Amino acid sequence: QLHLVESGGGLVQPGGSLRLSCAVSGTGLDHYAIGWIRQVPGRQREGVACISGNGASTNYSASVKGRFAISRDSAKNMVYLQMNDLKPEDTAPYYCAAKGRKPDQALCGFFMDYWGEGTQVTVSS
Repeated sequence: QLHLVESGGGLVQPGGSLRLSCAVSGTGLDHYAIGWIRQVPGRQREGVACISGNGASTNYSASVKGRFAISRDSAKNMVYLQMNDLKPEDTAPYYCAAKGRKPDQALCGFFMDYWGEGTQVTVSS
């Protein structure tokens, strides 16, 4: 059983930056890939970033590659999403979620095993 809690969302102007944090608690955390998923109203859910249990592998959606960076601090049981050059179309609630995987697999998808409650990101002038 894992518990995930997101923080760091807010209102930012276009071109600005935010860092989202996800506090993960539970056991066997190195056997869980952690991903950030967003749900834009009226649009399909999008997995924007994923990191493997050992932190060595990452994957990004095409829409955020080069702007967002996911990282993991295993000592603190934290996962971060650094978001730079934010655009209005990045506006959405962002969810941190975990999927049981081998430690080197950065494979997330939508059918995650555990979800956080989400944190809202709004990009607007």
